[in-house]
Amino acid sequence: MTRERCTTNPILIIGVAGGTASGKTTVVQAILDRVGRERIAYIQHDSYYKDLSHLPLEERRKFNFDHPDALDTPLLVQHLKELRAGHPVQVPEYDFATYCRLPQTRTVYPRPVVIVEGILILTEPALRELIDLKIYVDTDADLRLIRRIQRDIAERGRTVESVIEQYLATVRPMHLEFVEPSKRYADVIIPLGGHNVAALELVTARILTLLDSAESERG
Repeated sequence: MTRERCTTNPILIIGVAGGTASGKTTVVQAILDRVGRERIAYIQHDSYYKDLSHLPLEERRKFNFDHPDALDTPLLVQHLKELRAGHPVQVPEYDFATYCRLPQTRTVYPRPVVIVEGILILTEPALRELIDLKIYVDTDADLRLIRRIQRDIAERGRTVESVIEQYLATVRPMHLEFVEPSKRYADVIIPLGGHNVAALELVTARILTLLDSAESERG
C-alpha cells in the first residue's frame, strides 16, 4: 500500500479468499485475536447471496451458489466504500436453510481495519480494487470436502448425500473455474489454512505495520 493511498483511504481493507471450507474463517479469527477485535469490522461475502424466496424450494436447492452471479457484489462494493468513507452499513442476513435473506440486517460500523471474507472476492475486479491486502487460504481439496460435509450437516441442516451432490454439480466445477485461478491475485498465500502458525504471524505483523502506517497518516 502506497503512502498516497494511506492518506486518501485511512481504513485498511483486508480480503481473505480461498476454496470452500479451506479455513478462511479460522484465519480471520486468528487475525481478530492478534490485531484486536475492537479495531476490526468483519464482513462475509456469504451475507450478500441474492434472495431466492421467489423460487420454489426445490429450485432453490438446485441453484448454483458458487458462481459469482449468485452474489450481490455491487452492494458489498458499495458497503465497503461507505465504510471507508466513515459511514456504518446494514449488512444483509442470509438463511442457508431456506436460501433466503432474512428481514433483519446487521449494522457494521467503520473500524481502522475491515476484513471481507469469501470464496469469490478475488474474482471480482471491483472488489480487488478496494482491497489493500489480498490473502488466499490454500487447502487440499479432500480436506475441504470433509470439512464442508461436517459444516453443512451441523450448521445448515443438509444431508451427506445433498452436500456431495452439490459439491460435484457446482462447488468443484466453480472452484476450478473461478476460485483457484483467483489465487494469482493474492498478495499472500497461506497453505494449511488456520493451522499455519508461522504464516499467520507474518500476516498479522504485516497488517499491524500497515495499520500503524495508516493511523500515523490519519493522525
